[in-house]
Amino acid sequence: MSGQLLQDASVVRPESRPAATHTLVCLGFCGGGTGPYRTWPALLDETTELALVCYPGREGRFTEDFAATWEELAEDAAASVLRAAEQRPYTLFGHSMGGWMAFDVAARLEERGAHAPEQLIVSACNAPDRGVTERDRFPRIEDADGRLLEWMREIGLLPAYVAEDPDLAEMAIELMRADIVVRDSYRPRPGAAVSMPVQVLYGQDDEVIEPEVAAQWARVARGGLRVDALPGGHFYTQPLWEALPEHFAPRKEQS
Repeated sequence: MSGQLLQDASVVRPESRPAATHTLVCLGFCGGGTGPYRTWPALLDETTELALVCYPGREGRFTEDFAATWEELAEDAAASVLRAAEQRPYTLFGHSMGGWMAFDVAARLEERGAHAPEQLIVSACNAPDRGVTERDRFPRIEDADGRLLEWMREIGLLPAYVAEDPDLAEMAIELMRADIVVRDSYRPRPGAAVSMPVQVLYGQDDEVIEPEVAAQWARVARGGLRVDALPGGHFYTQPLWEALPEHFAPRKEQS
């Protein structure tokens, strides 16, 4: 596969908007891909284009090996984010493990003087400077295959045609386990923080989120912080998830 094809496969644009002046770049969560975000263009104004980062080992990059460590995936994601933004101002979003990845990528880009996001929005994750705790290990590497399939079904990651096909189900489990290994390899980088405004979203019934989530994120968000509790659990409610961008803070209005 050529380098050009790999580059194209790493960024998915569900609806091309060449006249857009802003990009919403989204990073996937553990076991996920770009699919859960693909309907979001209808929720964005015409000045914003949606760009979805595809991690190695899935979708258009299925011939590539999965990332083996957090460091490997973070460097891959940072390069993909820069391609996704295309020099426009952009907002970087991530959910769950993707929230930590979005923070880490934003911090790395700022440290390097690269094209960093003007706004960071993270969803369903505790502050990254804590590292991975037992509370964050959801799902867990020791979970049986059946439990992982059940979890994927519960959050809408397991279409019926996948669940009913042993080979496809095995591939879904392999992807999930690869992402869990990467997540569990995460180690906070000393002093990592970001200077752009940060919004934290979380479900009021999400057992992963600690009560001190706002104070935790304030330690690493040095450009302003907004924290919003929404109905539901780790993936909110289905209607809320489908309309999640409606809850994103207007750009440059966090305080």
